[in-house]
Amino acid sequence: MHSSHAPGFRASSLTSAFPFSLALAMALPLAPVVTADGWPGYRGPTGMGVTTEKGLPLEWGGENHKNILWKSPLPPTVHKGYPDHNQSSPVVRDGKVFVTTAHWSALAENTTRAPEHRVACYDAATGNPLWDTRVAAGPWLLADLRGGYAASTPAVAGERVFALFGSAILHALDTEGKLLWSYAIAEQDKFDVALPVSPVVYKDTVLLLLDRKTPAATLVALDAATGEVRWEKHRPESDFAHVTPVLAEVAGKTQLLVPSTHTLQGVDPDNGDILWSCEWGQSIWPVSSPVMAEGLVYAIGGRGGHPGVVVDPTGSGDVTATHLKWQIGPMSEGLSSPVAFGDLVFRLNSPGILRCTRIATGDELYKERLEGADPAVSPFVTPEGHLFFASAGKSVVLQAGPEFKILATSDLGDPSLAAAAVADGRIFLKGKSSLYAIGPK
Repeated sequence: MHSSHAPGFRASSLTSAFPFSLALAMALPLAPVVTADGWPGYRGPTGMGVTTEKGLPLEWGGENHKNILWKSPLPPTVHKGYPDHNQSSPVVRDGKVFVTTAHWSALAENTTRAPEHRVACYDAATGNPLWDTRVAAGPWLLADLRGGYAASTPAVAGERVFALFGSAILHALDTEGKLLWSYAIAEQDKFDVALPVSPVVYKDTVLLLLDRKTPAATLVALDAATGEVRWEKHRPESDFAHVTPVLAEVAGKTQLLVPSTHTLQGVDPDNGDILWSCEWGQSIWPVSSPVMAEGLVYAIGGRGGHPGVVVDPTGSGDVTATHLKWQIGPMSEGLSSPVAFGDLVFRLNSPGILRCTRIATGDELYKERLEGADPAVSPFVTPEGHLFFASAGKSVVLQAGPEFKILATSDLGDPSLAAAAVADGRIFLKGKSSLYAIGPK
């Protein structure tokens, strides 16, 4: 095990204030923020892209800035730098929006040193910046920038924000922007080209799935208050994975659903023990998070040609022969994660092919071309069955049902690979240059 504080990374103040005082002026008088579940991590409260919010706008933007409540510039734009891909998604809690970004001050530095790492916070009602903390880069200098340094979506729980960066470092800050502790990841050179896994908060721990070149793969649980290692489980049968696992309730107990190299797994989040596993049918390097519907888990690799499985997660041990319901045939690449509504699962693959499937039977109800939606941006769904393929670039909203029905399209002209966050009656979209709040005016 290694220390929760890497050499040179003390919990010190590296805060720099925003050099601007107001959001870009689209802010209008707004109703008070009413906080419900918020959007505390990658793909929301469930980790599966499901929101309880109703009545969200179906379209936005255009010449009249329809349903855009505010627009606020991101730190890379403010600091006149050269941004990383910055595909991490926003998270929301208690009326605050949190984002991570990375940028270089000069373009020539992109391969010679790590970019500036920042965690920033905005007022969810007005878009006004509240703080912007610069945090230290970790020990890994990326040779391949396809994934980038700010791919991981932060997580927020209680009074803490947990921000993982591609330089192989996790920072914990309080919700006022003060750095509390840092955890540098060892053996980072054994990862694939990037570290895009997002942290998962479970009880009073932060879980990091660090699947990388065998035998370095591990699942680590850190104390959320101190950053000390609670436990570390070695995963000798696992290899590269770019996937964020999902917490799910199964028969009254919590499991961590983990797509790994050889198997889909149900893992005990209290100690890292594998409860059950189901073989994919071939070795894969997964990138897509699973979803659960009708008591079944739908999981697919996500890279081109990877297969998937639908599994009953109530078994134990190797359940391939007993609990595998059906196999998902290999598909073209789609780096986003699927979403489920009722007994239907929706999955978008390149070059923009949307599939609708009944999870219990595997029956494909339709396979249609969805123009404008990016297969790398994960969707979300509302209680009314409004299926949002939403980003700060082109967005498409469909009716989640057995028939292909587009409800609306939008384009903010600020495309990125960040997925949406949904909270307080608003949709929050992070583009390359700005952060947006979408809601009914």
